[in-house]
Amino acid sequence: MEDTAIFAGGCFWCMVKPFDTMPGINKVISGYTGGHVANPSYEQVSSHTTGHTEAVKINFDPDIISYKQLVQIYWQQTDPTDAMGQFQDRGDNYRPVIFVKDEAQRKIAEASKKALAETGMFDQPIVTQIEDAKPFYPAEEEHQQFYKKNPFCFQMEEAGGREKFVKDHWQSKQK
Repeated sequence: MEDTAIFAGGCFWCMVKPFDTMPGINKVISGYTGGHVANPSYEQVSSHTTGHTEAVKINFDPDIISYKQLVQIYWQQTDPTDAMGQFQDRGDNYRPVIFVKDEAQRKIAEASKKALAETGMFDQPIVTQIEDAKPFYPAEEEHQQFYKKNPFCFQMEEAGGREKFVKDHWQSKQK
């Protein structure tokens, strides 16, 4: 059996690898969701006129990895206190969102967000949105598996703040 999850956390290039490398993940697709334009292009989404957010759709085996575990991985890739982008990527097309497909996913996401807020790990409120999933449109081929195809460019993107933030706020707090 296969299930799906959709997460937006800034540039989709940086959201693939953390999920792609986990057991139970069958496929991670970069794409666009949440907007009002069917089959948008990267250029259209980047123009901030489509309402879409860059996101990843994860096909996973729930017998190996749970949705709850995926939500935990998601939090640890993002700054949940930044509503208007992530790190150097600014604008509505980079906003952090957990797109839920049903009530079960919504309950898990909301409980996880509440638990994160209660840790006191962040000085600012947790502003990541939890929204109903909308049609997901895969991005162009050059955006798929970007970290494998363009490792140097991927490294530069990570160096824009995400890598340091993850290390400072997530990895250092879990030791």
